[in-house]
Amino acid sequence: MKESLKLVCLVKMVPDMEHFTYDYEKNILVREHAKSVLNPADACALAAALKLKKSCGAEVAVISMGPGSVSKYLEDLIRRGADEAVLITDSMYRGSDTYATARILARTIERCGYDIIFAGTHSMDGDTAHIPCQTAELLGVNVMSNVRKVREDKLSDTHIQVEVAADGQNVELEMRWPAVLAVSSESKYKLPFVRYEDLNKDVSDHITVITNSELEFREDEAGLSGSKTKVIKTYPKKYAARQKVIVGNDDDGIEYVYQFLKEKGYV
Repeated sequence: MKESLKLVCLVKMVPDMEHFTYDYEKNILVREHAKSVLNPADACALAAALKLKKSCGAEVAVISMGPGSVSKYLEDLIRRGADEAVLITDSMYRGSDTYATARILARTIERCGYDIIFAGTHSMDGDTAHIPCQTAELLGVNVMSNVRKVREDKLSDTHIQVEVAADGQNVELEMRWPAVLAVSSESKYKLPFVRYEDLNKDVSDHITVITNSELEFREDEAGLSGSKTKVIKTYPKKYAARQKVIVGNDDDGIEYVYQFLKEKGYV
């Protein structure tokens, strides 16, 4: 096996669904001043990469595309165990669809170097699940989606084994790397907490900012101009209001909870 594997994890900061602004004229999310959270599936992907790092001594690089404000979130991921982070930010990339985004990510990954690329299966805001497959295609490497588990003990010089959700069951598969692993948010992976002594640690020197000056895309290759898909119409998704019930810590409360669980088929 290589002396040190280079693991790359693609992460996205998605708008807090309760606090975001949408540009209905251009049909794009306004991310510059939005309150953001780490996309859940990407958190699982990074957790899987960090676990593999721990078992084989790999190096983990996080790559994200977004406004400059994303830097503070990347610093948090470094404090959690990532070795370095790359922020791709350029006003020319604003409004990029998945095709244009995948091209930008693939070119960045080629600059950084890689062995195994981790990504979440999909993002909460777009929900297309395109990025892992499109990026793999552009890089010319294998891709596996719906990964539930990475078998760190089954990693060889050429192959890696993963557990994948398929047709209602979990299946163990082996694939050759370099490869892209799209990790499901339904996996059991959890990011480690930041150690107390690292809470205020300055890790800014571990972050590299890349713009189009380095990537050199033409204007018709990125952003809205370089996107293959166009949003025709958007509308807010409506969610049914949840009923909140407070029960007492007594026999009546216990009976209520029991009957509720029984009605839902849990007992």
